[in-house]
Amino acid sequence: MDDIDRALVLRLQQDAGQSYATLGAAVGLSAGATHERVRKLRERGVILRTTIDVDPGAVGSGVLAYVMVDSNAWMGESGGAFAAIPEIQEAHIIAGSASVLVKVRAASTGRLQDVLRRLYAIEGVSGTHATVVLETFFERSLPL
Repeated sequence: MDDIDRALVLRLQQDAGQSYATLGAAVGLSAGATHERVRKLRERGVILRTTIDVDPGAVGSGVLAYVMVDSNAWMGESGGAFAAIPEIQEAHIIAGSASVLVKVRAASTGRLQDVLRRLYAIEGVSGTHATVVLETFFERSLPL
């Protein structure tokens, strides 16, 4: 990636809905050249997908929690079971005192409790430790 690619990705992270003409003007390229660069960034796997950010509270998912999942077995084959729980936004195999770390967004603490119950139904899960977020100072995109 060169400086122009980095500038394009940064601008797309800020607003993925920009036209190629607007993007190109910001980095000194034509709309066609910008489109070609973005296409190549997608082909190379630099840009994985184009998405929007939604206010979780506005769509009924105002409770954010990080859950450490303990296990009595290797959890490396269980990604699909975690993905099947729609309230889980992210799931990571980790090193340390737990086996898996999940990020959960739920409508209420009652719904969070339901997610915890469903986590226990995953083969190998032996415990959970949930931390509920009271306030988020900021979240940022991947720095380039």
